[in-house]
Amino acid sequence: MRELFESTIERLLADLVTPELIRHCEAGHWPAELWSALESSGFAVAAAPESLGGSDASWDDLYGIVKASGRHNLPLPLPETLFANWLLGKCGIEARNEPLSFAMRGTLSMAHASTNGAFFDVPWVAPADTRFSGTLLDVPWGRDVEHVLALVRGERTVLVLLARRDAEVTTKQNTAGEPRDNLVFNNAAPIAAASLPKGLTDEVLWWGGAMLRCAQMAGALEVTLDLSTRYATERVQFGKPISAFQAIQHQLAQMAQQTGSAVVSAEAAFAESGDHLAAWQIAAAKICGAEAAGAVASMAHAVHGAIGFTHEHALQQGTRRLWAWRSEFGNLGHWAQRLGQAVSQGGAASLWPAVTGGHLAALTSFESTKP
Repeated sequence: MRELFESTIERLLADLVTPELIRHCEAGHWPAELWSALESSGFAVAAAPESLGGSDASWDDLYGIVKASGRHNLPLPLPETLFANWLLGKCGIEARNEPLSFAMRGTLSMAHASTNGAFFDVPWVAPADTRFSGTLLDVPWGRDVEHVLALVRGERTVLVLLARRDAEVTTKQNTAGEPRDNLVFNNAAPIAAASLPKGLTDEVLWWGGAMLRCAQMAGALEVTLDLSTRYATERVQFGKPISAFQAIQHQLAQMAQQTGSAVVSAEAAFAESGDHLAAWQIAAAKICGAEAAGAVASMAHAVHGAIGFTHEHALQQGTRRLWAWRSEFGNLGHWAQRLGQAVSQGGAASLWPAVTGGHLAALTSFESTKP
């Protein structure tokens, strides 16, 4: 299934995602034709169980789709929709073949309409008169999606699906020009709501978002390396290609090393994630990806010189996304601190089993302030 997914998404995005389309989307336009093609392909619901309208694809199968989204600078929330439908499926909710997103952070609360706004603990399935109020922050493509997922924490953690039309939207964007909006809900009726199943923590959106960005960065890093290598081979200075100069060769070698590390760690995070997300691998992949994003983007622009920063050149479309994605769902410092403290809490005896087995209990229980 993975090979089929990868070949299909690559052909589709190579044909439809152009630098002109990306610039058009960064100006605030929604690429309806492109989304329609993705919707028809069935990729949006691939992660959901077959019984709930999906393809029951594993994260290992889906790695190529998310990576291709990064390779082609896809100006749509396909990775977010994949993960949202996976999580809906885990909660027994029907998949939705439409643009979906989820909140990075927020202050959403729940109440029964009959209690005049008094908030209380969450049941397994929310009663019909349940209403939700609060603010969801930095929602990817918040202005454009049909529905958004969020978590409400109480005695139980509840997953809620809300309609974007019920929100007051404050538009924002990241360094790459991608929407990262704030949504304010006031006594909004949910489309669906259910408690998280056993084994999924109230940080599942945080872990899932970090995993998605790892794969997207891996794809963008590969393209950045390819562009730099090609440019260094074609650009002639002092009578020979600049790739013949030792300084340029050294930079390209470093870029290849960093890119390889990010790609392998991202793939491992997807391969090891099943019913539950692989915390150790995701944390390691986010560290490798964030570190590589900064180093590779910097060296790529050094190789290209000033031309790489021009609006017409393809390089800056990828490097701006690398700079944005490396900080989303936890930056390098956040994940390095979290992984380091979890290893320390686990003690010396747990280090080698964690490295070889990929599990460290302290990592998922470690409390930290999300940046």
